[in-house]
Amino acid sequence: MNVFITGATGFLGSAITRMMVAAGHSVRALRRPTSNLDLLSGIEDQLDWIEGDILDVEALAEGMQGIQAVFHCAAYVGFEGKSAEAKLNLINVQGTANVVNVAMDCNVDRVVHISSIAALGRSESTTDCLDESSEWTESSLNTAYAITKHQAELEVYRGVAEGLDAVIVNPSLIMGPGRKGENTMQIAEQVQDGKLPVLPSGGTNVVDVEDVAAGAVLALEKGRVGERYVLSGHNLSWATILQTLADALGVEPPRRQVSRRVLMIVATALEVIGTITRKNPLLTRETARLSTSVSCYRNNKALEELGCHFRPFNETAQRIASSMDARA
Repeated sequence: MNVFITGATGFLGSAITRMMVAAGHSVRALRRPTSNLDLLSGIEDQLDWIEGDILDVEALAEGMQGIQAVFHCAAYVGFEGKSAEAKLNLINVQGTANVVNVAMDCNVDRVVHISSIAALGRSESTTDCLDESSEWTESSLNTAYAITKHQAELEVYRGVAEGLDAVIVNPSLIMGPGRKGENTMQIAEQVQDGKLPVLPSGGTNVVDVEDVAAGAVLALEKGRVGERYVLSGHNLSWATILQTLADALGVEPPRRQVSRRVLMIVATALEVIGTITRKNPLLTRETARLSTSVSCYRNNKALEELGCHFRPFNETAQRIASSMDARA
């Protein structure tokens, strides 16, 4: 199969790219001139590279010529508040619209759109678990990132209504070995270095990057047109997540828990400082709200229809620790 992948050099995109190459598929990948190829070390010469990004319609058209399947992984993940809104809209919404339009023009057989559990919205309840049937509702817990991922899904649904064969997958918080200082590796690094002085009071769902990549491939093979599949692993408190990472790393976890009110005050101050210094704050009001709220997700549909498997989080934590040991 001839496959085109956006975001192939990123955390999840590189895992999908490796799986498709290992399965014997012909992979064409989109990259910017400045893209770091380290996550594709050893297979970069096996890829047919297209230079550009998802805002470059001509590059997308070149990339999708003669292609049967597209994995749209490229996105911007930002929780900097209003300062990130323009970039989030441009990349996540307009970029997805471009991918959808070009895929239809090039008669691509199937598009797998990598969305997020953020696009499901947020429940104000601490007991209700969200799944694919959950309808988007306005909430103070919906970040600018979540709003743009929801709007990106609307672009995919628009394409489906116009005849595009597309499937959506919604991963939860993706964890696993990755680049130093990027993605969720930052969490493990801060635990190892003792730089997380407080313990967030909330909880979320975590999933291994390899399991998400496998789920995306299964969605290509088995997913139903116009459907979305939640690729979530385990609903855990932040206390459990950080304790598990600390155990794998052989360090002590943070133990001092603070309230949302205190974190919001600190985040507001850091945002003001960030505006003055023109640097992104370590904590924003968005991340403070997220880390002190509890979110719960169900993966039954992905298990039953796609045959997905989600490994225990302690295995993911061990994989992260091993990669950090090897890097050291």
